[in-house]
Amino acid sequence: MTSTHHILKPLLSILLFLMFYPAFGQEPLLCMGRYWSEDDANLVMKEFASKWDDLESWEERAEVIRKGIIDGMQLKKMPVMKGEFNPVLHHRREMDGYVVENIAIESFPGFWITGNLYTPVSPKEKNPAVLCPHGHAEDKRFTADVQIRSAALARMGAIVFAYDMVGYGESHQINHKIPIALVLQTYNSRRVLEYLLSRPDVDPSRIGMTGGSGGGTQTFILAAIDKRIAVSVPVVQVSAHFFGGCICESGMPIHNSGHHQTNNVEIAALCAPRPQLLISDGADWTHNTPRIEYPYIQKVYALYHAEHRVENVHLPAEKHDYGPSKRAAAYNFLGHHLDLNMGALPYDNGYKEDFVKVLKPDQLKVFDSAYPLPAEALQGDQAVIDYLGFR
Repeated sequence: MTSTHHILKPLLSILLFLMFYPAFGQEPLLCMGRYWSEDDANLVMKEFASKWDDLESWEERAEVIRKGIIDGMQLKKMPVMKGEFNPVLHHRREMDGYVVENIAIESFPGFWITGNLYTPVSPKEKNPAVLCPHGHAEDKRFTADVQIRSAALARMGAIVFAYDMVGYGESHQINHKIPIALVLQTYNSRRVLEYLLSRPDVDPSRIGMTGGSGGGTQTFILAAIDKRIAVSVPVVQVSAHFFGGCICESGMPIHNSGHHQTNNVEIAALCAPRPQLLISDGADWTHNTPRIEYPYIQKVYALYHAEHRVENVHLPAEKHDYGPSKRAAAYNFLGHHLDLNMGALPYDNGYKEDFVKVLKPDQLKVFDSAYPLPAEALQGDQAVIDYLGFR
């Protein structure tokens, strides 16, 4: 039995390599959508697990994966900015326990990140902060679920920046399907992070990030490459077989460099040993999370003796959204790890969110007749691509 095992294990490794890895010298492959079947992904996760067996070997693999993300999206081509946010901030409205304002910051010269800033009514000298990216929908930032979770976290004591996906909401300077959407979104998220860190009222040791679907992708990618994200909550997105169905998630070769192969499970694992909550459901590509994705990530956290910092809330009777029960799980996790005021949220056999006043899109927009988009703003995909020097 033992002799056969020693023969079969290397043969399995070779077979999986030939099935899924490109030959050296080939162009890097894009891993998009349901790139593997669920059966194949199960086998590949076993192959990935065979590549490390202690902290040192995992960290060697982690560095290869992290470099693959950065090089694959060509992040180093993006401008190096030192502050220079030039914030546009207006329409301050004090609500029931929170404040909401309309905000835009300059990501790089001529390109703007549009969103809303939610803050506590009575902030402390230093407050935790949460980045709140969203998933795929034309006007997703203005929807009730994004407003509710942002307002609730602010009422709990966080400074929350909810911002548009590129090409959606007020991000009209480019189309969402621009070929470099993945790097633009990651860079935008990092600029939002740096803006929050630049504020004197933000505690740099307590920065969280959470988003659903495509916003979940943004969350685990930024947490993987930037350790300033202290707590990560990707929702309904981490999958062994599904790599993200949009160009903004898998349209640049971050999973396969030609000499390595990874997937979103390992990218999420790069967050270790920082606190991370995976929220999954029974009706999308996260339905295997308790059996496939979460056990793998748990093993990585165990290398750091940090098993207590990673959790999975699986909702087998629910679908692909960031609805009330998913928000409740996020409130508890972020509340615990960012030291938020859990008592600030009304609770009666569940969190009560009816204190949030859902505003209309026009009330949340940054750029209007009184605050127009700056005249020097870049316009169109090609103008942005040319400015950044991508080919």
